[in-house]
Amino acid sequence: MDFGFSEDQKMIAEMARDFAKKEIAPHVEEDEENHYYRREILTQLGEMGLLGFSIPEEYGGNGLGWMEAVAALYEIAKVHTSWRLSISGNVWGPALTILEYGTEEQKKKYIPPLCSGEYAGSFAITEANSGSDVASMKMTAKDKGDKWLLNGSKMWISGGHTSDVGLVYAVTEPGAGARGISCFIVDFNNTEGVTRIPIHKKVGMWPAPTSELVFEDALIPKENIIGPVNKGFQICMWMLNNTRMGCATGAAALSSAALEGSVQYANERTQFGQPIGKFQMIQQQIAEMKLEDEAALLMVYRAAWLKENKLPSQQQTSMAKLMSCNAAVHAANLAMKIYGSYGYSDEYPCGRWLRDAKQFETLEGTSNIHMGIVAGIELGYSPNR
Repeated sequence: MDFGFSEDQKMIAEMARDFAKKEIAPHVEEDEENHYYRREILTQLGEMGLLGFSIPEEYGGNGLGWMEAVAALYEIAKVHTSWRLSISGNVWGPALTILEYGTEEQKKKYIPPLCSGEYAGSFAITEANSGSDVASMKMTAKDKGDKWLLNGSKMWISGGHTSDVGLVYAVTEPGAGARGISCFIVDFNNTEGVTRIPIHKKVGMWPAPTSELVFEDALIPKENIIGPVNKGFQICMWMLNNTRMGCATGAAALSSAALEGSVQYANERTQFGQPIGKFQMIQQQIAEMKLEDEAALLMVYRAAWLKENKLPSQQQTSMAKLMSCNAAVHAANLAMKIYGSYGYSDEYPCGRWLRDAKQFETLEGTSNIHMGIVAGIELGYSPNR
């Protein structure tokens, strides 16, 4: 494995970094305060080709792979972690899943606008009483001849009320558990019977839209099912193994942001006649942050490299997500301590780092779930896909 980026990969990372500093950074505090989702950012990312990773050019992708995607997403998420959700919701959620399991008609219809930023994408799995136990979902889809009739609700859906197109998972064979779930493409702009309710009261990631979706006799065209009927659970698990790379990358970026901010503050803040970075306890905290940050990023790169080379990656992806979220939470907590009283104020980003970091312990599989995946594969109880 080559740990050095190629010149093209460096160029992609630099382009993403420059964009984030110019277009996202100036609005971070304002968007945080107002819980504001800046939709035009997604369009601009699409125009720059930063939403088409892992997608062939024939479907509107940029022809670039996982390593370039991680490099770009990392730079954007370092500036504002909330944007990690929107990017992953387009690229590794609907677009890549439709590419893998969709019909040729579905690919041509939905993937290009997702890559261009014309469409905002989402995927809906979680319900009020169905989180880690995906197979226990209650939302139903009934065969009505030329349509599917969807009834039920989804909760905590990233981009649910701002997306144009989403993948929705529902039960097509009640009582069959994981063998009775199917996946559907829902055109939210042209589907009656869907109520989308913004969720504003969250601990963090305020500018990233989160929603409750309620389906009441919502009619979905028959051709909008993805893959075979009752194969949605397998599709969902395959999709999550990809979207979790967004979580891992975003958490690693947040860890890095907290580390860089803490280093800068430790060199600027003086006590007892010298920078606080000269004190051993501060140095210990910086060292801990650096060790975990470096380990997290290397795990993210390795998972991306495995995917790039079409090798089994489920265990490494879970390891990267778990390590990165642990690093992010620990780094944000230590940053609070290093900044002291200022860390507890809105003058510095420590509060945002800590609020945003905690969500990674839940998003797309709790830390407990990922512990189970890693251990189950290591013990030989599950295959490493």
